[in-house]
Amino acid sequence: MTILVGAAPTASLDVHVIGLRAASGMIRICLTANPKAFPDCDGDPAARHKSVAAAQAGDVRFDDLAPGDYAVSLFHDQNGNGRLDKMLIVPTEGIGFSNNPRLRFGPPSFAQARIAVTGHVEATVALRYFL
Repeated sequence: MTILVGAAPTASLDVHVIGLRAASGMIRICLTANPKAFPDCDGDPAARHKSVAAAQAGDVRFDDLAPGDYAVSLFHDQNGNGRLDKMLIVPTEGIGFSNNPRLRFGPPSFAQARIAVTGHVEATVALRYFL
């Protein structure tokens, strides 16, 4: 076994997506370690984004992560237009967050969705549909 001196340890995260209402469209996922960029990952150049076909969205892996605290947000882009559709302020497509926090008026805080990623971690995110 070769050990690289000074090599930073890496971690990985498997996101298990459950509660999909339909197999059409895409699942859009963002992963951030920046509390100010959560939940949409805007303004975080280090955020990771993945889009996967809803029909294949059971498990999504993020590799080569620096160990630390992260939060995941995702939505079911059922019509494939690349954005979360809303009626007034209520999402018309499914949404989900790491730790599956209780949703009140708006998205959860980073602290509510925070998961510690050290080594290999698995997280289950349940999609919720309001309309």
